Amino acid sequence: MNEQERQRLERRALLLKSLAHPSRLLIIELLEKGPRCGADLTEAVGADKTTVSKHLTVLKKAGLVRDKKRGTWSDYELVCDCVSHFIDCIEDGKRKENS
Repeated sequence: MNEQERQRLERRALLLKSLAHPSRLLIIELLEKGPRCGADLTEAVGADKTTVSKHLTVLKKAGLVRDKKRGTWSDYELVCDCVSHFIDCIEDGKRKENS
């Protein structure tokens, strides 16, 4: 494996690691329905603002989420809306395999 290939795989691993938390998966599912402000996400996740902010930072670093400032508020949106479809595809494959 060359350096370029290793870096590509490292980026993919970071992306997958960023999804490895139930709260972040919930945030992704909520954002698939449309942009949301941080307060809405905090209420939906049921955690404190600091915790949700950390989850959003992980998703932003992975390139899955972006924010748009609106005064003192931030609205968050997905960069790509296929994440849940990807997970659904894997789950469907596992169901077919087990039936």
